Amino acid sequence: MTQADLGDRVGVTRQTIAAIEQGKYSPSLEVAFRIARVFGKPLEDVFHWADE
Repeated sequence: MTQADLGDRVGVTRQTIAAIEQGKYSPSLEVAFRIARVFGKPLEDVFHWADE
């Protein structure tokens, strides 16, 4: 699946998906849940929070 495909399925741009992948942008909770749903995974399997 391309970034553009995922963005279309989630309702965001390809650039937004790229920024999320690079750790330059944190998605809204709604977008995070949509991404997890596309992959059929729980949210915590797709995203994690690293305490610094």
